[in-house]
Amino acid sequence: MTMSTRILWFTAPIWLAGCGGGGGGGGNFSLAALGPPAAVTTPSPAPAPQPVSGAAPAPPSGPLRVTELATDLSNPWSVAFLPDGRMLVTQRGGQLRLRNADGTPVNGGADTVCCAPVVDTDGQGGLLDVALDPAFASNGRIYLSFAERDSANAALNGTAVARAQLDTANRTLSNVTVIYRQAPKVSGSSGHYGSRLAFDRLGYLFVTMGDRQIDTQRGFAQDLSRGNGKVARLTTEGAPAPGNPNFGVAGAQPELWSYGHRNPQGAAMRPGTDQLWTSEHGPQGGDEINLTQAGRNYGWPVISYGQEYGTLTQVGEGTSKAGMEQPATWWEKIDGSVWTPGTQKSSIAPSGMAFYTATNIPEWQGNLFVGALAGTALWRLTLSGDTVIGRERLLADRGERVRDVRQGPDGWLYVLTDNGKLLRLQR
Repeated sequence: MTMSTRILWFTAPIWLAGCGGGGGGGGNFSLAALGPPAAVTTPSPAPAPQPVSGAAPAPPSGPLRVTELATDLSNPWSVAFLPDGRMLVTQRGGQLRLRNADGTPVNGGADTVCCAPVVDTDGQGGLLDVALDPAFASNGRIYLSFAERDSANAALNGTAVARAQLDTANRTLSNVTVIYRQAPKVSGSSGHYGSRLAFDRLGYLFVTMGDRQIDTQRGFAQDLSRGNGKVARLTTEGAPAPGNPNFGVAGAQPELWSYGHRNPQGAAMRPGTDQLWTSEHGPQGGDEINLTQAGRNYGWPVISYGQEYGTLTQVGEGTSKAGMEQPATWWEKIDGSVWTPGTQKSSIAPSGMAFYTATNIPEWQGNLFVGALAGTALWRLTLSGDTVIGRERLLADRGERVRDVRQGPDGWLYVLTDNGKLLRLQR
């Protein structure tokens, strides 16, 4: 494996006067069938206008350099930095790998960390996210999310989270314990696991969970007694975290933080705040970025900016409804352009995300970066308060599915791609 560097000049950004939606018609899912909405939800404002193009901001001085640190990974899904600058990388096949700060494998190439949990690799499953305990420096704990088959019935599967002790010197995990399982597990699906992990400032763990993809399951994103299409907030023992919302609904799972999600595959805490931001796959169009707040209903599948696959049919009842949240921004075309009514929408398929806080590129401070799988790009979102006011599409010329993005301890951005690469973005 050799390290290579490319120079990339910044693409023209898309600045937003507001976010856009569209679509009419309706689907056959009824919220009434699940009873009244949770008491803690509040009506959301009407959607803003369609995104429009505007003047480009000044780019960072000099071109963006993209360095391929590694090209030998196999279906990587997540990267986490250790205090010494080395990296843990998950692979969907079930491997956890330990990399040096320059991306090269430790131990002369034998870099697999032993004893990761057994995973279900069918479809979109596998070993997914990895996160360090906030007290990792003293306790050595990490957390892994993964797709898991039911021990009694292999036809059932779901998202699970394990805690383990990491021994970097011997490249092993010990005391591997599953602390949380999405409930109930389902049959007939091998997709929409969600599975991003993020710790808040109090040391509690957020876990995103997908709706499980198939038509017979997606409506349960509105059912608070089930784990489909939810975000959970847990203690490091897997118990419901103190301060979780009281939904006021009989049977609501106490671990839940928010609901009405489709497949949130990105999650990041906004630095210096208690805000959880998530990225969420829409169907055909309608990919979302959400400020994901306690007790809120994010609408799926009752409202959406997406269409049913292969059709012009609007998903659900429309794009807004009282008691359901609007996204901070959303996409209706794969390149971020404005959708033309009467045509099919397309998806960027958002993935991992990270806020940029370093001083290496001052113009990027406070920006939110989001990977795109189908959209083969890295999106840079500019915020004013909690409002997305600009979007810039980066790395699109590479044509690679971006799976994860993280800020490294050196202040540069690191990107994982589905074709096995670890990239470093710097000036």
